[in-house]
Amino acid sequence: MDSFFSKITQQLSDELPFVVYRKPNEVLVKGVLQQDDVLHTTFDYSESGFVFAPFDTEKKTVLIPFEKCIETSYNEANTIQKQTEYTEENEGKSAHIDLVQKGIAAINNSQLSKVVLSREETCSLTKNDPVLLLKKALALYKNAFVYLWYHPKVGYWLGATPEVLLQTRNNQFKTMALAGTQLYSENITWEEKEQNEQQIVTDYITESLAAKEFKFTEGDPYTLKAGDLAHIRTDITGTINVTSQSVDLQVLINALHPTPAVCGFPKDASKDFILKNEGYDRQFYTGFLGELNIETRRKSNRRNIENHAYRFTSKSSSLFVNLRCMQLNKALATIYVGGGITASSNAENEYVETSNKANTMKKLINL
Repeated sequence: MDSFFSKITQQLSDELPFVVYRKPNEVLVKGVLQQDDVLHTTFDYSESGFVFAPFDTEKKTVLIPFEKCIETSYNEANTIQKQTEYTEENEGKSAHIDLVQKGIAAINNSQLSKVVLSREETCSLTKNDPVLLLKKALALYKNAFVYLWYHPKVGYWLGATPEVLLQTRNNQFKTMALAGTQLYSENITWEEKEQNEQQIVTDYITESLAAKEFKFTEGDPYTLKAGDLAHIRTDITGTINVTSQSVDLQVLINALHPTPAVCGFPKDASKDFILKNEGYDRQFYTGFLGELNIETRRKSNRRNIENHAYRFTSKSSSLFVNLRCMQLNKALATIYVGGGITASSNAENEYVETSNKANTMKKLINL
């Protein structure tokens, strides 16, 4: 482990791009270290690498291409490092309540069915150490996609997100509808507002897939625990056309991102409301990130081929919505949080929900 993080520290010192990440409920921590500082982008998602996409689909998606990188990894130890402290600079409570009330008014005027509204909250760090924050996130959030991403021309981002945007392996894909938020308890009860919010997300995804003629199956909703929070989740699985796999992957991503879970419904009207009214740039918050078009070679067990290791290649992608994240800038951490607004939303309660979500990231700073 020490050797692994020494490589990351050296990459930081050299101001070269990298990403360190661990998938949910896994122990393998991967590092992808780019060997130059070129800012690579992708449009059609045909490349192989680690992708980092913004919320606004009009902006460029950054790619760390595997062919330009050295890869490293380790099996993590369950340790938490030295603790740091934080102080809150700006919670923005009244501004967020005003924003939510404006969103509710737009819904009542039939402009929108749902809109996801967010805010940023800035904390002062007593120690500027992104790697230390990453180690804490790895230790605390075992069932999340945990990452630290850096490019000298973009900056640092750190997160622990519970939400899958899309997973593919050969001609199979899996996505999810995730919405509704409460503090987790053993006997959780979901209110009508939360159930309706999640159903809007599910309906949007299934209708989008049907419109593009994908074959899929929708599961039953269930409660997902994510740190101290809980959400309603519905799994959706399906197939893509192997002969046009790269084309179908682009179509799938464009159909899903941004989902009503991070934008709203109808999508275009909600996105327009967000860009005009939130008052800040989400950047990569509520975008997506993860492995793109990874090829894996495996040995076959075919016994009729003597003294020859027969191999075949599978291709997979594993993309996550960038929630529960923060942007790091020297001694400051900017945390991004939001929530789904419907006609039955209460502005004060919505602010409390964003505070609960912010605490997921603050826990890393305050440990």
